[in-house]
Amino acid sequence: MLWAVLAAAAAPLQVARNAFQRGMIGEAGPWGATLVRFLFGLPFSLVLLAIAVLATPGAQPTPDLRFLLAVGGGGLAQIGATACLLVAMQRAGFAVATFLQQAALPMGALLGWLAFGDTMHPAQWLGVAVTSAGLLVLSWPRAGIRTLDSGALLGLAAAAFFAVSMNGYRQAGLALEPQHPIFAGIGSVVAAQAIQSTVLGGALAVLNPAALRAVFAAWRPSLGAGACGAGASALWFSALAMSPPGPVRAVGVIEAPIAALVGRTLFREKLTARQLVAGAATALGMVVTALN
Repeated sequence: MLWAVLAAAAAPLQVARNAFQRGMIGEAGPWGATLVRFLFGLPFSLVLLAIAVLATPGAQPTPDLRFLLAVGGGGLAQIGATACLLVAMQRAGFAVATFLQQAALPMGALLGWLAFGDTMHPAQWLGVAVTSAGLLVLSWPRAGIRTLDSGALLGLAAAAFFAVSMNGYRQAGLALEPQHPIFAGIGSVVAAQAIQSTVLGGALAVLNPAALRAVFAAWRPSLGAGACGAGASALWFSALAMSPPGPVRAVGVIEAPIAALVGRTLFREKLTARQLVAGAATALGMVVTALN
């Protein structure tokens, strides 16, 4: 059950990180805002790692080739997922891209089972299925999806990359220190953010130095995004070191029904009968997944 608590706790931190990042897109652009979560999160992740080292004296990390391949593959897949999603939003629209990326949940569960032999309780498979269905209904675009054009295909590609990323991070934690999953999760965060900061920061330095300058100029809000992002990633990675990606991702979508309730309460946004039923199904799926 600890993994479910960690996954649920990561959701509000992720929402806060996204709020900080959204305020930076205008100046730094989408790629600069994406870099913030890695580059400015790294110092906070190093602090968390230092605390984990002191709190886990018996840990014996083994950063071998398996770990490096897993964390590097997961980090690069996450960047690839972001790239596909951004282009999909431009070509197919925000709603269609958001809908299609929800396929990452069942894809991640199936990939973990087929490629890595992750086992899940039958009730967890049911919970993942119900949560996936609820998410798909909640995010179904009003205009529908008429054709699988390049934008729609890129949305599915983003989901596939996210599924690879989740499984990569899980395998990295298991390779680094399987007996101490929280230590392993935080250590994997540090390695992933270092790789992502180097790759994405280097690319921006060459291709778009103005965006890189804007990131450093906005260092104060970037620190907020980095702190929240480091905390969320530490919780996500630790949960993934304890449980297959499917259940972790299913519990993590707790932010979706919460966001709907907040919109209804604070902003008087009207929810349709379809949204209410789908939100209830999503919540039910999360509960079933977490309790098994």
